Amino acid sequence: MTLAKRVVPCLDVKDGRVVKGVRFEGLRDAGDPVELSSRYRDEGADEVVFLDITASLEKRETIKSLVEKVASTLDIPFTVGGGIRSMADARNILASGADKVAVNTAALRDPNLITELADVFGSQCVVVAIDARRAAKGPIKYEVFSHSATKTARVDAVEWARTASSKGAGELLVTSIDRDGTKKGYDLELLGAITKSVRIPVVASGGAGKVAHFYEALTKGGCDAALAASLFHYREVTIGEVKDYLQAKGVVVRP
Repeated sequence: MTLAKRVVPCLDVKDGRVVKGVRFEGLRDAGDPVELSSRYRDEGADEVVFLDITASLEKRETIKSLVEKVASTLDIPFTVGGGIRSMADARNILASGADKVAVNTAALRDPNLITELADVFGSQCVVVAIDARRAAKGPIKYEVFSHSATKTARVDAVEWARTASSKGAGELLVTSIDRDGTKKGYDLELLGAITKSVRIPVVASGGAGKVAHFYEALTKGGCDAALAASLFHYREVTIGEVKDYLQAKGVVVRP
């Protein structure tokens, strides 16, 4: 049986509002997270991702009260990331209504956290977010970054994907920093290199600008899901239009 490919809107949250920029910079307001999550549920989103994008930078926990409000509107899978540094943080977020937790900075600092989370909550609850940028030179082709793409981890993205998978991650959320917010399309080379290296689902992120880009990520990129933000927030494309296009091209999606 062919598993349906997923279309996923992402809420990048700062100071209680959804924001969006280009390559993680120049953030502008995109709306209220509770209203947007409700809209995406009604439009047929397969799940919603909520990223508290300044939590790690500000060394604080994810905004739990806001997670609870968003979760209360949803009856589809809900992933939350940003500021999750420990087992206790993850437990708090899951208790607030999230179905999965996404870890990035803390996992890079201590990869065993992935295993600890998977052992307690199950791999299906653990998403490792990989923010990667094409390296200018040297042995690393795609360099992984932490702290909202402000600090290099000096790790190769494909190697880190393999490590995260072996440590028990149930899914990878792979964002191209170079493509983020540019609407030039997903980085298919980065995605393809990772999907060929792991046997767990990979979510494409960074660069969606038209419906054809989703198709490319799910076919040429080998991904199981494609995520977008500004394209949906500003109503340039609806989730329904993306799914109709994919279905017309022979991709299995949930109606």
